[in-house]
Amino acid sequence: MTVPPLLDTDVVARHTLAHDASHYLLLPEAVTAPADEAEVVALLRQATLDRRPLTFRSGGTSLSGQAQSDSVLADVRRHFRRIEVLDAGERVRVGPGATLRQVNAHLLRHGRRLGPDPASEIACTIGGVIANNSSGMAAGIAENSYRTLESLRFVLPSGTVVDTSAPDADARLRREEPALHEGLLRLMRRVRDDAAATRIIRERFALKNTMGYGINALLDFETPAEVLAHLVVGSEGTLAFVSSATFRTVAIQKHIATGLLVLPSLTAATAALPEVVGAGFATAELMDARSLIVAQSLTGAPQEILGLAVQGHAALLVEHRADEGEVLAQKSADASSLAASLDLAAPFDMTTEASRRTAMWTTRKGLYAAIAGARPAGSTALLEDVAVPVPELEATCQGLQGLFDRHGYDESVIFGHAKDGNIHFLLNEHLGGGGDRLEAFTEDMVSLVLGHGGNLKAEHGTGRMMAPFVQRQYGSELYGVMREIKALVDPAGILNPGVVLTDDPSAHMRDLKPVIAIEEEADRCVECGYCEPVCPSKDLTLTPRQRIVLRRDANLAEQRGDLATARAIREAYEYEGLQTCAVDGMCVTACPVDIDTGDLVRRLRAEEATAAPNAAWSAAAGSWDLLTRGHRPRWVRRGRCRRCCRAPRPTWAGPCWAPRRCRSTGPSCRAGEDRCGSPADGDGPQPTSPPCTCRPACTPCSAPRRSRAGQAAATAVGTADAGPRTRAPPPGSPPR
Repeated sequence: MTVPPLLDTDVVARHTLAHDASHYLLLPEAVTAPADEAEVVALLRQATLDRRPLTFRSGGTSLSGQAQSDSVLADVRRHFRRIEVLDAGERVRVGPGATLRQVNAHLLRHGRRLGPDPASEIACTIGGVIANNSSGMAAGIAENSYRTLESLRFVLPSGTVVDTSAPDADARLRREEPALHEGLLRLMRRVRDDAAATRIIRERFALKNTMGYGINALLDFETPAEVLAHLVVGSEGTLAFVSSATFRTVAIQKHIATGLLVLPSLTAATAALPEVVGAGFATAELMDARSLIVAQSLTGAPQEILGLAVQGHAALLVEHRADEGEVLAQKSADASSLAASLDLAAPFDMTTEASRRTAMWTTRKGLYAAIAGARPAGSTALLEDVAVPVPELEATCQGLQGLFDRHGYDESVIFGHAKDGNIHFLLNEHLGGGGDRLEAFTEDMVSLVLGHGGNLKAEHGTGRMMAPFVQRQYGSELYGVMREIKALVDPAGILNPGVVLTDDPSAHMRDLKPVIAIEEEADRCVECGYCEPVCPSKDLTLTPRQRIVLRRDANLAEQRGDLATARAIREAYEYEGLQTCAVDGMCVTACPVDIDTGDLVRRLRAEEATAAPNAAWSAAAGSWDLLTRGHRPRWVRRGRCRRCCRAPRPTWAGPCWAPRRCRSTGPSCRAGEDRCGSPADGDGPQPTSPPCTCRPACTPCSAPRRSRAGQAAATAVGTADAGPRTRAPPPGSPPR
């Protein structure tokens, strides 16, 4: 019988995983990383038995606080990355730890992609795409997670595994979970027999909607197993753990043209939306004046945006797609005719040039993090996400601007997926002031959006941010249905409590993330997590986001007088934060605010290498030949491992983890034992027998440890001499 994975209560591990992209912060009591579904089953059963809350977390790009816990936090990004392309790309089976971009890369050669296309596709994982019922810029409600899901394999809190791809899935659910099966049938009948409830559900889910549970499943499917699978979609980890999902994919249309409609004002842009939507654009992305100004500062911003003299303007980024070039040409001509009928503030052109199109979309996708990165010092960027019927969008935007003025939110930003009536607006708030202004604004905003027939969350999930307002959106009857769903599936209430549903009317104002200043290079980080998938050390120690948040948490601990926590973080940081960073700049290629964590690490390394050790090692380096000819320390003798990890780098050989082929003599190499290479540059004794076949790098050995000063000096010498340290290559790799 599989045992649950170990729970790690180390303070550094807990702080490392605590942060996500939201403005909430809870510190877990323990973290864990289950390796497979069997361990998840054991973990859920133990948590249910102990009545201990449990939250599953993957990419950590969610914005509403749904990926955090003050109990047990399980990281499923590391071990659930399987991607299996089926039927020549028509379908794909994926694990929750794979990123959306990785899945689409596998599908690209088949001319297919996943339906959901959120702006965070570089970092968001399939687990989050399912948990939040992701849609995006072109998906609308036709190609979101709910609509493109074919089958789901998931684990209930009881440990029962449900796989809806099995022909007997419903019969097995009835046999293994009879109370749950019967309860779902009862709820299906209850909703279908209530005309008012049915009408509300149809109205709410005709728009993008991630408020509460996806109770449209009670109307859309006929068996409890399928209903349950689609209730899990959008449930934000409160009903089950998804171990794999099979999606129907979407064809990539070969011919695409993109253009920017620039109008004199936000009012003019929203007023033009009915005509724009009627023109059949695949996307219509709204950007107000503040969005355009920030976009002009982004690296690689297109000329269409750079060339604007922004003075209250607004723009719609529109795109047509077609399978045939002739069809696209006609659509582009129609778009030009539409543009001629509008009072545009800049020339309009639909381009098929890939570089220009990519620049426009890269700018749009990085907009939130870029705007947040430009926030005033000491403030937090709060991103709200609502949807209203398109005819109501103009009045809603005007109402929001009035609320910004009334509550004193200067330089607030409005952008989003206007084609779907889905807008995002960003506020800069100093949460340290108590949050009274934010609470008052939220109350007014809820009344405004619901008054225009809208949904309080369109894409980003209910989370903690909107959980207190679910009942106001749906009414007491449907809210009661959601409560019963939670009680049926998770009677112990262990999965992600406080998310989606809550009894606390002030839950959205609790556990707010403090703003902590650290180094200038990193202060503008919004913890979005876009950098994490490209980081070489993500599976070894830390990611760039984690390197930054640990420094923030150490400073916060010191401010609060928790010196033990600060000391533990700083001691661990030498290896996890500094020594294992590749300083290769990969993070800046994905960061929307252009933070190169490697620059920070290089400076911190230099500061930690004090003058005295530097001088000592410089002198040693100048006489290294005499040292090696006279008395070679036992940690550099052939046949033994050179000093692991923190050794000074001689001129003829690197530290033991340097990527060199093992060259110790064959007869002396015991199976399974790692050995270091012999001198590589002809400056020392060479092996006299053929290389052995053991692994190309060595693990830490029993060589004597040096003092911290010596270790720091060794780090400085290694850094100056050879650049960033790297992990050893896999077995069989050629020597460098």
